[in-house]
Amino acid sequence: MPLFEIETDSHIIITWASDSDGATAVVTEAYPNDTVIRLTKRPRDTWVISKSALGISGSLDPCHTARDCLSKAEGDKVHAIRLYMHETGVDLEQARKAVESNMVMGW
Repeated sequence: MPLFEIETDSHIIITWASDSDGATAVVTEAYPNDTVIRLTKRPRDTWVISKSALGISGSLDPCHTARDCLSKAEGDKVHAIRLYMHETGVDLEQARKAVESNMVMGW
């Protein structure tokens, strides 16, 4: 079954579906108020997100650190970003990317 990337006005969804209509149906069922902007059939059956594209690199485990900062901040994104900057020494943009990407994953 092919893997599809569907961009809506509010989300980017990665899903398996038998065809484009099936992929659109997944979006309609899950997010009925979203409008599909772009639908792409992926060339392979896996999806990879580059950590460097998110601004995450080095020997430090940013997922663990960002999640720890989110936990200490009790989910307060701004406070978690400040904590992450303090603990890792990265700039505001790198800290924001690390914390927000972990918020999306459900820290």
